[in-house]
Amino acid sequence: MLFTYVNPTRIHFGQAQIAQVKNEIPQDQKVLVIYGGGSIKRNGVYDQVVAALSEHTWVEFSGVEPNPTKETLDKAVAIAKEQGIDYILAVGGGSVIDGSKYVAAAAKYDGDGWDILTRKHAVTEATPIGAILTLPATGSESNSGAVITKAETQDKLSFMTKFVQPKFAVMDPDVMKTLPERQLINGIVDAWVHVCEQYITRPVGAMVQDGYAETLLKNLLILGRDFAGRDNDAWRANLMWSANQALNGLIGTGVPQDWATHMIGHELTALWHVDHARSLAIVQPSLLRNQIEAKRAKLEQMGTHVFGLEASADLAERTIDAIEAFYHQLDVATQFADHGLTAAAAVDAVVNQLEAHGMVTLGENQAITLKESREILTNALV
Repeated sequence: MLFTYVNPTRIHFGQAQIAQVKNEIPQDQKVLVIYGGGSIKRNGVYDQVVAALSEHTWVEFSGVEPNPTKETLDKAVAIAKEQGIDYILAVGGGSVIDGSKYVAAAAKYDGDGWDILTRKHAVTEATPIGAILTLPATGSESNSGAVITKAETQDKLSFMTKFVQPKFAVMDPDVMKTLPERQLINGIVDAWVHVCEQYITRPVGAMVQDGYAETLLKNLLILGRDFAGRDNDAWRANLMWSANQALNGLIGTGVPQDWATHMIGHELTALWHVDHARSLAIVQPSLLRNQIEAKRAKLEQMGTHVFGLEASADLAERTIDAIEAFYHQLDVATQFADHGLTAAAAVDAVVNQLEAHGMVTLGENQAITLKESREILTNALV
């Protein structure tokens, strides 16, 4: 293994920590508060933000949608530029935080912000960001990545740059109390697949990364199985922290990473607005079965260490079955038929998008060509 690891985001975890925002953002900084559809005004988070910023000059932008769109975010970019915003405070889940990262980078660029996603513009600076997490799932509150959709063309692309890594993040599990059941389930699934993308690859002897990944998977397995008992402080805190640790860079440091499930799943979201987490649950079992020989050793390790399965010649196969059963236990589908097209036409649509976006070789071994993607989708889209 050869790596350099640093995570500069300062985390304030626990109840009533939103008040820390006052101390994190200098008073002479003009703040743009970015949030989503208004739930923060119903659950008390907005009032806590107002109190924390009582000595700051700030403006707000609302309406960032799930799977945030360039079209919406460009309106916030215009505000940031016109009003000379010095600091962005993202208040929401992964979509709001990802969107705020786009705003932070695009606000320092004179061209079209979409150039960042298509790699026509390399980010060299961004408006500083802080985050108040309201929905645990993506880990975006303490990483440098973002995924943005261009609604006009149904393109969903990602970018990563250290310049948009949040300076701080507030994680108060109390804000989860009013979240709908569907969003909590999505959070479990999203975090689960984040771990799998960095773990179910090939063995490289990374005992710390493997062991920590397995701990996170076992945590999520327990939280999912105890979903009926979710209304308590410990359950909420453990989901929030597990989802953060799943994608803060640690378990992926120095090890192979896959991310093919995400790249294919993004196209389902862009084309048919499938919830991000649910797109992953649709793609992943089919992908693992397609790539089972390359991933057999790690699947067997997962079967033994996470699910407690006994050794057998078909352990890898039974591990994939166990993953799929976990999704089904959460009432999350692992196939997708509600696309308004024949199965063949739906597969063609996704493969065409993958090709257009340059996703022609995916996975830790770059072995998932368009041929394999087509096979995976044929089994996942019915």
